[in-house]
Parts: sequence; structure tokens; C-alpha cells
Amino acid sequence: MEPLDAAADVHALIRDLLPVVAPSAWFDPGTSEVVLPVGRSEARASTWTVLERCAREPRPAWPRVVDEWVREVGHRAFLAVGEMELFGDVRELLRLRIVPKLAPSDREGLVVVPAGDHFDAMVMIEHPRYGGPLTKARAGLLGLRKLGYVMTNTHDRELADVSVRDQPLLPGRDVRVVTKPGSRYVSALLSEVEQFLPSPNVHGALVGVPCHSTLLLYPITSTAVLEVLPVFADVVAEMHAGADDPCAPGVYWSHGERRLTPLTAASGSAHPGEFASLLLRLPDTP
Repeated sequence: MEPLDAAADVHALIRDLLPVVAPSAWFDPGTSEVVLPVGRSEARASTWTVLERCAREPRPAWPRVVDEWVREVGHRAFLAVGEMELFGDVRELLRLRIVPKLAPSDREGLVVVPAGDHFDAMVMIEHPRYGGPLTKARAGLLGLRKLGYVMTNTHDRELADVSVRDQPLLPGRDVRVVTKPGSRYVSALLSEVEQFLPSPNVHGALVGVPCHSTLLLYPITSTAVLEVLPVFADVVAEMHAGADDPCAPGVYWSHGERRLTPLTAASGSAHPGEFASLLLRLPDTP
């Protein structure tokens, strides 16, 4: 049985159980949510989870499953509202953290959106004791829906004071380092590397994000990139291996409309034709 096939009967069970299990709560048919008033606040819980659970169980077990779910969300609602009172406006604590593409099992239940083909953007609650990844359940109970302001929070409160410096990589070849020691969010600048590159930047750059506190960039201006790439890849891999908060061990070519193409030190690219075409257009190493 599909979860939606159980919706009418399960929602009817919820309406019958709420006056007994959670008398102050009510069912919102417009959004298929249980609304739980707690103090001066309210929390909302989507019924999708209980629909999935009931779809896996025989019909006679549904009253028990619904009863357990209503009690569970009631408990979580009190915890969530307690967090709201502890945090104040939790929206002020939300941040965006870029991580390598998660496996489907790791994404489940988290507020995560794709950030290109190779990375995901994960919403975090930034708190020294009660922080961590924002789960869908927690977001629902805290009333967090439209989260477009999270990147602004991250820029304004975590990334406004990143430092940018050039550091020798090879004789006459510098790597640009964008860093904030101890930060968990510099990786969020991965989609905005253009702002740290010389202008105009026609051919893109080598990009490494070995840890969440540091980006490494090398603007591509000539065939010198073939000399730089193996050394650049070694530095990224070494930094990743020794990092307290590692991000990605590989090297990417940032180009076009914020595209990231994985590169290898040996061949130059996981897509040789595309990168080979670039090399043909580059001036020789000065």
C-alpha cells in the first residue's frame, strides 16, 4: 500500500485520538499537519511519517501506530518549543554548510538541497551545545519553512571576515587561499569563487576545498596549469587528510555558470575532451 492510499483512514484516526492523547492539539486538513499549541507558541508536524508507517503495517495495527506517533510528536513539540525559548529566534542561528554529495540514506530526514553535481547544501543550527544539522522534523516543529535567508545569515555572520592571501605553490606560481581558521562555513563560498579571482577571468580556476575553513584557488591563464595541477592536487589531498573538519579531497575546475568539473592530476580531467579543448585555447606558459 502507498502512504497516500492510507491518508483518509489515518487522518480520521488522528482526529479521533487527538482529544484523548493531546486535547489541545488539532488537525489541519489544508496542510495535513497536526498543530500542537505549547505555551505561547505552536508546533506543527506533517502526517507523512505516520502515513508511511501505517502503509507498512496491517490495518488492525493502525490505531496503535497512530497513537504512538501522536505521543511522539507531542513529546518532540515540547522539546522544540523548549529549544525556541532557549535559542530565541532560531532563524538567526541557521547557517548553510556545503558538503560533498551525500548518499541517499544520509540525506534522509535532513534539510539538504543539491549544490551542483558534486556537493550538497546542508542547513545547520549554529549553537555550541545544541546545534547540528537541521532535520526536517525539527524544521517542521519549529515552523521553519522558507529558508532563503540562510545564505544571507551565513555570509553576514560567518564569512564577512574571511582572509584572502596568495601563497607560493611553485616558483612564480601562487595559489590563492581563502580561509577563516576554525570556521565550518568557508566551504559555502564554493559557488562564489569568481569574487576571489582576477577580473576578467575567462578560463576559470582550479579549486580545492580540503576542509570547511579553507578554499584554494588557482586562476587558469596559460598552459602553466598543467605544471601546477599535480602539485595543487597533492596539497589539497594532504590538507584534507590532516584536517580536523575535512571537506573534499579532490580538485575541480570552476568554469562557466558556476560549474565544477572534477579533475585528476594525471589526465587533467574526468572529462578529457572538455578540458583538452580549454588547453588548446590557452596561451603557452610564459
